[in-house]
This record gives sequence, C-alpha cells and structure tokens, in this order.
Amino acid sequence: MSGQMESGDMQVVVFNLGGEEYSVDISIVREIIRMVDLTRIPKLPEFIEGVINLRGQITTVIDLRKRFGMEPVISNENRIIIVDLKGEPIGIIVDSVSEVMTLPTGQIDDMPSIKHARTQEYLEGICKVDDRILILLDLDKILTELEFTQTETVKEDLEIPDT
Repeated sequence: MSGQMESGDMQVVVFNLGGEEYSVDISIVREIIRMVDLTRIPKLPEFIEGVINLRGQITTVIDLRKRFGMEPVISNENRIIIVDLKGEPIGIIVDSVSEVMTLPTGQIDDMPSIKHARTQEYLEGICKVDDRILILLDLDKILTELEFTQTETVKEDLEIPDT
C-alpha cells in the first residue's frame, strides 16, 4: 500500500512532538502502539531507547525527542510508531498521534533553510493546512548508516529462538 493517492495527494500520520505537528508518509507506517517497557542496550547512541519484542521480532526503538536534542517527556499519551526503515521495523517514540490526513502534494513546500537547525537534515518538507503547519519527516535520514548497522548487530545478538 502506498501513501500516494491518485490525485497527487499523500496520506500521512500526524503526530506531536514538543508542541509541533510532524507527519510521516503512511506507506511506511506498520502500526502505532502504546508505550511498552523497553530493554535498554548498552553502548548504543543515547537516542536509541532500547528494543521491544514485537510479536517475536526484535524491534529497535528511537526516542525522537532525544534525536532532535529535546528533553524526553513521558506521559500516557506517548505512542510508538512502528515504521518500515530499509526493510526493518523501527519504533519511534512520539508525544502523541493525532490523526491520519491527506495532504495535497502541491501544497508541500521544501523546507526553508534554517541556520544551525539540528533537525534540518531529517526534514523533507512543510505543508500549510488551514491554519496549521505540518512538518514532513524523512525517516530514512533519522539513522545514519553506522547507527542503522549498530542496531541491526544488536538485534542479531538478541535474536529470539523459535519455540
């Protein structure tokens, strides 16, 4: 299933992070789950919160607030968005998920260049919807190749035996 729709529209999952609204293409979203206990793994970058066992598959979970240099916030509203990143499931902790919406691709602008923005490299575009501004994330850039390899190595070491 692709997030692209016939008329050049894009379906996205909208979520909140630090008071801002972000979105990701729904075609890479596998599911959205409530916060669960994570198993922490030593020697990984700080923003990698740990791993969860998602129906027998070890899944790395990233705290998006930490990745963006924000203070982590834990609440009952937190959700983990499970996305497909390079063919692997990756969990992304967000403050809350608000809706699925269709964005006209013609209304999606390139991100303005912001000097010294720590998050600039992860942003794909910006879309004005009514009086809201949605920031589109490029999740392929959330993990560098090295970080992705580190998470895959950890998962291999933790592989759950078939019962």
